[in-house]
Amino acid sequence: MADSSTSTGTSKRGFASMDPQRKREIASKGGRAAHEKGTAHEFSAEEARQAGRKGGEVVSRNRDHMASIGRKGGEAVSRDREHMAMIGRKGGETVSRDRQHMSEIGREGGESRRTDLPQEAQAPQY
Repeated sequence: MADSSTSTGTSKRGFASMDPQRKREIASKGGRAAHEKGTAHEFSAEEARQAGRKGGEVVSRNRDHMASIGRKGGEAVSRDREHMAMIGRKGGETVSRDRQHMSEIGREGGESRRTDLPQEAQAPQY
């Protein structure tokens, strides 16, 4: 006798045998009925925050998933040329306010120019 058993030995009957759309319809009716009856749970703002935080913590444990999200976001942002130009301008403005950093860059640039020139063209070192 053939049955609709899975490899685990349990048969798919009732709710488990339904397609996802049909399950969704039935669950939706139950939710509406509970709200009409007044027995449905209504999340407070604090409960919703806690549930969201808990879900975020669970999702963020999956390092591969988080890396994938970061890559997709980076790719999407980098396609926006105007946005990238704005980021570059902001970064340049911030860095150029740091006088110590700018003087170090200038010194390093000057030193590398000296090593790039032939020995006779370099300024004498005192």
